[in-house]
Amino acid sequence: MAETTRAEKIHKTEAEWRELLTPEQFHIMREKGTERAFTGALLDNHETGVYHCAACNAPLFTSDKKFESGSGWPSFWLPISAEAIEAHEDNTHGMKRIEVTCAKCGAHLGHVFPDGPRPTGMRYCINSASLGFEKQ
Repeated sequence: MAETTRAEKIHKTEAEWRELLTPEQFHIMREKGTERAFTGALLDNHETGVYHCAACNAPLFTSDKKFESGSGWPSFWLPISAEAIEAHEDNTHGMKRIEVTCAKCGAHLGHVFPDGPRPTGMRYCINSASLGFEKQ
């Protein structure tokens, strides 16, 4: 029986992340912040390609799974693979939400909500600052 293994996790110190990321990216990806709605560089991106983690370049989402949610952040109805992201309960700010992080480096990406389109019904609401984009 073949064994499947996840990619090795990336671990960096706070100082290493600060050197690698912009101040906005560090606040969002390492301190679980969020960018203001309707301000992200990738919100209105309609190019064909792959969205990567801005911290470690792991592939996270594809453009064919992106949709216009009206929420003010790039939204996807399915990640590139089940192994690409991790979900965590988030009870901050008096809300019960599910946080989405990069499975490879642990960077905060955004949150997932059960109000997306078919076929999954999910809306992965992701900060542009947490993403890089590779046009195909």
